[in-house]
Amino acid sequence: MIRPVLVCFFFCVAFGRSKPAERKSRVILEDSLSQLKHDDNKSFEYDHEVFLGEDEAKNFDQLPPEESMRRLGLIVDRIDVNNDNVISEDELKTWIKTVQRNHSFSEMESQWQHYDKDQDGLISWDEYTQAKVNDDILVSAEFNFSSVMLREELRFRAADRDGDLKADKHEFIAFLHPENHQHMRDVLVQETMDEMDKNGDGFIDLKEFMDDLHNPDNDENFPDWMETERQVFVNSRDKNKDGKLDKHETMEWILAPDLSYADAEAKHLLTESDANKDGNLSKKEILNNHDMFVGSQVTNYGEALRRHDEF
Repeated sequence: MIRPVLVCFFFCVAFGRSKPAERKSRVILEDSLSQLKHDDNKSFEYDHEVFLGEDEAKNFDQLPPEESMRRLGLIVDRIDVNNDNVISEDELKTWIKTVQRNHSFSEMESQWQHYDKDQDGLISWDEYTQAKVNDDILVSAEFNFSSVMLREELRFRAADRDGDLKADKHEFIAFLHPENHQHMRDVLVQETMDEMDKNGDGFIDLKEFMDDLHNPDNDENFPDWMETERQVFVNSRDKNKDGKLDKHETMEWILAPDLSYADAEAKHLLTESDANKDGNLSKKEILNNHDMFVGSQVTNYGEALRRHDEF
């Protein structure tokens, strides 16, 4: 799905806590590592998908415990890039981000043939547009084709770094997952402003901000947190105190450089498994917590490792 990931109270989500049911947020993070809910009280399925990916879940489920443990040990050896026999939080982050990139690439490959009709190794904007015209979703009377394609053209042009209106695989990944790429930040911010700026003045005023959080047409009784959000807008987000958000202020609001699924999950796995509290994980500590890392419903790691002969 070609859209940024919108999350509210990210770390509450990452660590299994729930957010208020009706609360809406436009904070943009990188593409979600898993569509599963993170709730370790019920299962470790979220951790499995984040640590290993999601393409090989069924195959891994069939492994006997001994083989599962053996393969986890091989993964630990690969994560330990400096060969110091412990896994640091940074090494965990790097591994999880690599799994995420591999999944994004596999997802892109699965769509490539659908759009690269002339099989020249590039997807032109015309090829992409024609394929979308032929997609079944466009037969829906509720689908605003012109509006959606205008938005996607802006993304395509932002991803098309050489400006030839043809995307190679790296450019197409940026188009599909703009939230994962720094050079796509401006277009994501502009999309948000276009959606929220109802009066077309190029800014997001307080009313537009509040209406976007909670549509008064659907519920006249504003929840208590609305007043908190109003105060945050006035006191924190509106830096120059002119009563509205410009592009720079909007960027500071919706782009959260300090929030990362990979960072949160690495910290979570380390905290839960670091028995001696030394800030690192030994292979023994990871194997002792193998249910969290590679229990049932594990994924993508299978393909990532089958490119080598470790197994």
